[in-house]
Amino acid sequence: MSTSTGLRFDRLDALRGVAMVWMAVFHLCFDLNFYGLLQPRQNFYHDPFWTQQRTAIVSLFLLCAGMGQALALQAGQGWPRFWRRWAQVAGCAVLVSLGSAWMFPKSWISFGVLHGMAVMLVLARLAAPLRGGLWLLGAAALVLPWLVKHPFFDTPFTNWVGLVTRKPVTEDYVPVLPWLGVMLWGLAAGQWLLEHRRGLLAGAVPVALRPLALLGRWPLSFYMLHQPVFIGAILGAIVILVVYRLITRR
Repeated sequence: MSTSTGLRFDRLDALRGVAMVWMAVFHLCFDLNFYGLLQPRQNFYHDPFWTQQRTAIVSLFLLCAGMGQALALQAGQGWPRFWRRWAQVAGCAVLVSLGSAWMFPKSWISFGVLHGMAVMLVLARLAAPLRGGLWLLGAAALVLPWLVKHPFFDTPFTNWVGLVTRKPVTEDYVPVLPWLGVMLWGLAAGQWLLEHRRGLLAGAVPVALRPLALLGRWPLSFYMLHQPVFIGAILGAIVILVVYRLITRR
């Protein structure tokens, strides 16, 4: 990530790059399983091996997003520039909903990670002046869904809040609560590091990690493109295999 002064924070980019590679591997396994190419077949919805990875990946992305907001605010990013970037995230969220409705009409994504980030980025920016208080506010956001649940929040129009009594049937669900807490902690950590340990974010990365830092500069583009590429490659490989088998049987 770079600031308005042109300074790059390669270590944060590299950390984001780790999350991106992890996500890509996870989604590739999901796609292979969806098309019956992963044996034995996996349960990505209930097997802790996969569900815990998903939680870790989303958490890492939101932590990085929170730290990124700390850097942007420290560099003097105004609301107009923020809204331009926000519009990209929100627009991509709409595309994800449309694409998922085509692939998974019964479990399409109405409020996934990009939808959640679009809302949480605004809330985090508004809460940024609290600084140290962000730790407490983040903790409250993390705990609240365990303490408060109500059927009112089970509808398609309200489940984005997160205080649901049952998880909606969807391929991706990242409600504001509890996930806002993770982003707020990322924001608080970023503010603290910039004030006390700036070198941990701004320092150079080892040569071996530079590809991750480069990848980490393009999270939204990578997120939107990697699944179509994976699915296209898998379907292409299936078609080639079917054609090959038909030819060799003659």
